[in-house]
Amino acid sequence: MKMLIADDNRQILSILRDYAEKEGFETVLADDGEKALAAFFKDSFDIVLLDVMMPKLDGFEVCLRMRKRSSVPIIMITARGEDYERIMGLDIGADDYIVKPFSPAEAMARVRAILRRLDRTVENAESQQLFLCGNLMIRLDEFRATINGNELALTKKELELLWTLATNRNLTYSREKLLDTVWGYDYCGEIRTVDSHIKRLRAKTDVFEHPDWVIKTVWGTGYKFEVVRHEE
Repeated sequence: MKMLIADDNRQILSILRDYAEKEGFETVLADDGEKALAAFFKDSFDIVLLDVMMPKLDGFEVCLRMRKRSSVPIIMITARGEDYERIMGLDIGADDYIVKPFSPAEAMARVRAILRRLDRTVENAESQQLFLCGNLMIRLDEFRATINGNELALTKKELELLWTLATNRNLTYSREKLLDTVWGYDYCGEIRTVDSHIKRLRAKTDVFEHPDWVIKTVWGTGYKFEVVRHEE
């Protein structure tokens, strides 16, 4: 498990790092918003602790940019604690917030609570082996998928690829990660096999309209199943 901790207070960074590592996390530290984003886009994290008031880019802007690429859990840290800051943080995609001054033990308890909720969500999806999004239905146990009731003629790997992306909606997967997840660590083929499977998967799904979601290319990184939010 890996945690990104971003705060411009070096003492807080050090304390949170020590507590997180006692919990078994590998940690990456950043003392401004630009460094936090650079670290986030370079690596893969299980959770992020993100201070609101940071130089170069504040925590709100950092959170917004992270959410465009990933659904990783984010806990905002605010020194003020005004309602509008908490509401704003939650509205732009933060999962929780902590108000300074806070106990490092409380921060780790919040981390554990969020990861427990995430584990339960994943377990439920895996146990049901059913995914629904707009007019898309995937039944992994039956190896079938439909769009608006229309059966998709997917191969086993194409369906597993769609399932992996869809059940991790808005999370960007690198080609290497998809290769490991869908084909397995012992697969010795070309990494471009992911691209060819994505191309065929898009061709088959795009026969039918699906306005609520899209299989999106994240240039330089990989792919994600993006849920489309329509303006009212």
